[in-house]
Amino acid sequence: MTSRDAAVWPPEPIRTERLVLRVAEARDRPRCIDLSASPEVGTYVGGAQPREDLERAVPAVPGQRPGFFVVELDGTMIGCVQLLDRRPADRPGHVLPGGDEAELGYMFLPHAWGHGYALEACTAALAWYDATFPGEPIVLTTQLANAPSLRLATKLGFTEAARFEEYGAEQWFGVRHPVP
Repeated sequence: MTSRDAAVWPPEPIRTERLVLRVAEARDRPRCIDLSASPEVGTYVGGAQPREDLERAVPAVPGQRPGFFVVELDGTMIGCVQLLDRRPADRPGHVLPGGDEAELGYMFLPHAWGHGYALEACTAALAWYDATFPGEPIVLTTQLANAPSLRLATKLGFTEAARFEEYGAEQWFGVRHPVP
């Protein structure tokens, strides 16, 4: 954890109309395993991971790192949003010299798809980021074939900055410039 991250993490839980964004707890472990083992979730992120491997590898309290928000609906985890991970300079797609931009990531369990939860959670996380780190751009990468993720990126204010091949698929790279 950098001193920059330590200064802002963990924040108080973020409450939206229907959701709570909070730090991970031990009770989230089974849902984190479900998320990573889901074939539907894995479609555009390299495939589902074997549940047996996850049972051995996932720590008692998963996702304990700055910027990892558990998204909770009615007291139960339905997904996660990540926002303080920095995009490494050696990966394609950058808007700053030398890279190191904050990168938005999100994953939701299939039963939570199509209800607007991802839009609601990501909007709240981005508002937190804008208030905490004003003036910084945020980037997002998704497979071009992932139409729902592309629609969400557009609704969140991301605009296409590049396309490139990575992980054996064409990627869409978007940027969300600072909100004035």
